[in-house]
Amino acid sequence: MKLNHFHLSALAQASYRAMRAPKTAITSTLIAAAFISAPALAALTGGIKGTVIAEQTEQSMAGVTVTARSSVMPKARTVVTGADGSFDLPQLKPGTYELTFTNKDGASQTLTVQVLLEQTSKVDVELSLTGDKTEVITITGSRLYRQGNSSLTNSLGEKAIEGVPIGQDYRDLLKLVPGVELSENSVLGPSAGGSGVDNSYGFDGVNVSLPMFGNLASEPSTHDVAYVTMDRGGAKAVDFNRSGGFAINTVSKSGTDEFTGSVEYKVQPKSLVASPVGQESYETDKSWITANLGGPLIEDTLYFYTSYYRPEEKRSNKDTAYGDVKNYKSERDEFFGKLTWAPSDDLLFNISQRISDKTEEGASIGEYEPDSVSVGGDTEQDIFTLDGSWLIDSNTTLSFQYSTFDLQSSSRPDTELNFQPSLSGTLDVNNLDQMGYFNVPELRGPSNDYTPEQIAAYNAGAATLIEQFGYTENGMKMGGGGVGAYLQYDDQDFYRDSFELKLDHEFSWGDTYHTLHFGGQWSEGKEVLTRFSNGWGRIDYVGGLDLSQQAGNDTPVIYRALVQQMSLVGSGDLAPAITSETETLNFEINDTIEYGDWTYNIGVLVSRDTYYGQGLRPKSGTVSGYELAPGHKYKMYETDWSDMIQPRLGVKWNYADEDDVFVNFAIYNPETSSLARAASWDRNNRSAIDVEFDANGNVIYAEPRASSSGKLFQEGMKPRRINEFTLGTTKYMGEDLVLRAHVRHRKGLHFWEDMPNNARLTNYDGINAPGVPADIAAQGLYIENLQDIRNEIGGSSYVIAEVDGGETKYWEASFEAEYMGDNTYVNASYVWSHYYGNFDQDNTTADNDANTFVGSSWYGDGIGRYPWDYRYGTLSGDKPHKLKVYGYYTTPWEANIGAYFVFQSGRPWERWDGNLYGSSSSHTSRYAEPAGSRRSASHWQLDLNYSQDFTVYGDYALQFRADIFNLFDRQTGYNNDPYFVDSTFGEPRNYYSPRRVQLSLKFAF
Repeated sequence: MKLNHFHLSALAQASYRAMRAPKTAITSTLIAAAFISAPALAALTGGIKGTVIAEQTEQSMAGVTVTARSSVMPKARTVVTGADGSFDLPQLKPGTYELTFTNKDGASQTLTVQVLLEQTSKVDVELSLTGDKTEVITITGSRLYRQGNSSLTNSLGEKAIEGVPIGQDYRDLLKLVPGVELSENSVLGPSAGGSGVDNSYGFDGVNVSLPMFGNLASEPSTHDVAYVTMDRGGAKAVDFNRSGGFAINTVSKSGTDEFTGSVEYKVQPKSLVASPVGQESYETDKSWITANLGGPLIEDTLYFYTSYYRPEEKRSNKDTAYGDVKNYKSERDEFFGKLTWAPSDDLLFNISQRISDKTEEGASIGEYEPDSVSVGGDTEQDIFTLDGSWLIDSNTTLSFQYSTFDLQSSSRPDTELNFQPSLSGTLDVNNLDQMGYFNVPELRGPSNDYTPEQIAAYNAGAATLIEQFGYTENGMKMGGGGVGAYLQYDDQDFYRDSFELKLDHEFSWGDTYHTLHFGGQWSEGKEVLTRFSNGWGRIDYVGGLDLSQQAGNDTPVIYRALVQQMSLVGSGDLAPAITSETETLNFEINDTIEYGDWTYNIGVLVSRDTYYGQGLRPKSGTVSGYELAPGHKYKMYETDWSDMIQPRLGVKWNYADEDDVFVNFAIYNPETSSLARAASWDRNNRSAIDVEFDANGNVIYAEPRASSSGKLFQEGMKPRRINEFTLGTTKYMGEDLVLRAHVRHRKGLHFWEDMPNNARLTNYDGINAPGVPADIAAQGLYIENLQDIRNEIGGSSYVIAEVDGGETKYWEASFEAEYMGDNTYVNASYVWSHYYGNFDQDNTTADNDANTFVGSSWYGDGIGRYPWDYRYGTLSGDKPHKLKVYGYYTTPWEANIGAYFVFQSGRPWERWDGNLYGSSSSHTSRYAEPAGSRRSASHWQLDLNYSQDFTVYGDYALQFRADIFNLFDRQTGYNNDPYFVDSTFGEPRNYYSPRRVQLSLKFAF
């Protein structure tokens, strides 16, 4: 059943209100929600399975009652061992469980088992035939032996998450994933054998990556995270894993059968932060307030958990080249409520709502900008989830999840210009700082593109503007800054609705034991964009170096403005926003077959992606099949089921007890794509336009930006694909230590990108650079009749095409050790890897830590950017050496000591220089040497934390905690300036964060 957005929002709000309502209202709401909704995303549970044998005869014991109890489960779960002594307890909430084994004569024995998220803990036991209720049970397996949804899985519980110095943001959890680089990106995800936009992020099973961009939404935090699981490769056809990198999922804390709560205040004062290298001098104070409360509403039936989170950031005493600027302030209020309901032993439901509101003031002021260009913003994030499971019988489980993710963000200039731009108006050239955001020019040197007379005329006008609007340095006026007001109003809202249903059935067939899984998922991602210019938006001085682009008009262009076209149309002319949608359908089937010491995994995931744009309407009898229809939704492109068949195959041999070797093969079709927006036709008449002005500020000509035009798709493209092969082994050293080693290979191919339709025919004569390979040139145009279509409905000369010969390759060799003692946890890993090819999605724009278009970037945009232009080499995500060690130790004096150490290789980079290709207008992403020819310095750092608990009275306790990040203040530089024409060529543009200390005090009961 598909619900419209209004219905979903209403249901979410009603559910959240019900959390504060009387018990009867809560129960009614849960029952109604369970029947109205119906299923959606990753599993939020774990399980326990094992075998019971007789202590003396070692024969299988049938008919033994196994009961699992935990404070996180409202009701106990009970099963009876089969003829072979096996038992299975699926769909358990992650937590610590007491397992009770009861003989037929009534004698019982117990043990404690940890259940982690998306993991099945295996417990084999030897049980007494007679039974003494006080007898200690014998465990024959390792406490670390767990089975997940991939061959390369790591899972951590609440104690490990809190015991290690991590941080407050969800993004900080990524530092724990073995083999994944420590990244200080604020937007783009880390590379893990694939593009950073192809990772998968789950928050209570809800996909919290931005629709169409793939990057992690910035708002989720870790204060409510109880368990985390990380899948790096060797995926089964379970949980719809299409990640081209890694998949991470978390589950939030829940109420228990006891009332518990806490209040914590954490602070990072500016006095405890080392001075940053190569950055502006900010004096920033940060603080966090966290409070939570949980417990039973109906004993053994209904639990609640609720929390409040308020991070604040204040920055003062900031100055720029233009002088003092206003203080920066960021405040956020987040509320979370969750109910766990077990109406019977076989039914379990969770319903939750997270609401976050954030406001910012005085943001986005650069080093060479005045106070007037600052911007404020508001961000609202809502995450709603309803999941449940039904144990139909001892072998069959039906589970579901329905979720919504809403992220609504808006930015507003702090300095608003009170006029609306119009193509019949003028640009006041005497007051450019009141017309929009004006880029102050710099003087130009000699150029092969222009005559000395043209350069002289340009510099004469530029000198006047620098004197009027430039900043002062050493008593001289300098250009290169920006003045005026922030350039635009930006409302960018994202929505994702997801709905999934799973059926799991276990059965014996002859000498084999099967775990059969079926799953179906529907997901819809949407972006709603409204963007208006503040005044004329961004204004550039052209100085007569360009002539008007209007046919037959040779008037020199003196100024050019980049204006959002929504600012130029009346409210009734077009739809009020640009809406882009992607609909995804996934179906999976997986069978795990156990036969003696061998386990076989046979599965397949089949997918279909549909892109919906805006601005066209189907029409028969036309060349294109469409007619122009601004604001109208249309189906842009749809992949074939047959092109997205993703097999998941694996074999594991347990050669000694739990010790094993395994081989896996998997294919992934990453779903992230920006084409629903980037190729949409309304980008032709609803997005940015260039407006040209003469010396008096009169409008000469206006046209849509070339990059903002609707684009057609090449026929016969294969969807982007990652092929993966994994070979590994696991060795258990007793119950406390496990060793893992593996080698893995990934190959990416069938990349899509917007390319000039005639890219294969580009003439390289006279240019000292490699040309188009003959076999590619022979293929001709991507779309033969593109010009006929453009004559009919317009659109771009660029098309969405499959990159000729585009590929990435990744090799990985890993060794990992995990130790779990009674008071100690340690995870140590070393990974050697090599990531290379000719398509680098993470290095396609001037600023690669941003929400850039996937499938419509600088890559392929003209000579110097084609796959045959020095693109083949080491990719930017390559980190040959990655060493991580982290863990904690709980002392006898009620304290915890945690540590995190990382060493990793530097980042590859290469020289960018358009002059090599005869183009000096833009050097961005024009490689002048093979990809990854250079590398920044390697980096290492050590983080520590110490926490001390004090018992106040009974169950009331205080905790003091100190976290030190980057103890030795290793501010390694990276992201080197690749522009050969810059005076800062080769210098780092970013540095790892300095040493900083966080202090906290928590009261808990």
